[in-house]
Amino acid sequence: MSDTLDTLENITYDELQEGDSATFVKTLTEDELVLFAAVSGDVNPLHLDSEFAADSGYHERIAHGMWSGSLISAALATVMPGPGTVYLEQSLTFRQAVKVDDTLTVNLKVLSKGRRNRVTLACDVRNQNGEKVVTGEAKVIAPTQKVSLSKPRLPKITIER
Repeated sequence: MSDTLDTLENITYDELQEGDSATFVKTLTEDELVLFAAVSGDVNPLHLDSEFAADSGYHERIAHGMWSGSLISAALATVMPGPGTVYLEQSLTFRQAVKVDDTLTVNLKVLSKGRRNRVTLACDVRNQNGEKVVTGEAKVIAPTQKVSLSKPRLPKITIER
């Protein structure tokens, strides 16, 4: 899925097959790091204060772990299964820090289909060097009705520093 696509189309429960896969790619910008802190309320100085982070084991600021987790949510909601998906459960293992300007690729793979439109997906998130940063599994209710709709236009947000 690209930010340039204007249409979102789902994959219904009946269309999904075990082994199906999809990807979602996003780069963390400085502004998005700050916005995530503002929206989530997580203002840990490890994310926001270069001087503080320099004394940590990472030696520089790192992204919120849940920013990476939120990309899995975005992939499930916009790519596979897509619009109409209900997120039920997520397990996450954070394997490596994410930093500003890292580009993450979320890889989803259908592991199983269950009763009542339940689907279990493997989630593997890698950085631009192919290194695993997050792994886990998601459980969702896949949509049953096919939809294709225009991608919502989000407001432009600016940050005053």
